[in-house]
Amino acid sequence: MAGRCGQKTLGGKNYRCYFELALLVMGGKWKPIILYHLGAGGVMRFSDLSRSMPDVTDRMLTRQLRELEADGLIHREVYRQVPPKVEYSLTELGLGLYPLLMQMCTWGMEYETALGGPELAPGEEYEPRQARPLHPRYLDRGSAPAPRRRG
Repeated sequence: MAGRCGQKTLGGKNYRCYFELALLVMGGKWKPIILYHLGAGGVMRFSDLSRSMPDVTDRMLTRQLRELEADGLIHREVYRQVPPKVEYSLTELGLGLYPLLMQMCTWGMEYETALGGPELAPGEEYEPRQARPLHPRYLDRGSAPAPRRRG
């Protein structure tokens, strides 16, 4: 049986073990989905992310993106132009989560199969029966921006 861990604080997050910290940083309904789409899609704009997750509100997507950026998992690049352009991509820390997200996707497919398959809403299509590979942009790990350290 695991022993009791003392409470720690990092970046305003209180946790007792590394697993709890990982869930605090990348857990929730939308953060893993955002990270998965950025890993598979490479650099994405807010509108691209919003289209890929039609059930998320703009307010929630904005909030989750800000939290992921503050935690060093995504990089936000702002281009000073009219109209303004903002792009999001994974940092090295965010890239480290992608293999776990692919495993979760594979587990979801196996779970769906074990329970007899999906029930689709009318007019909807099946998603591909494989996890989306990492975008080629990230294959050269030097291309992902390093997370910024908060002082």
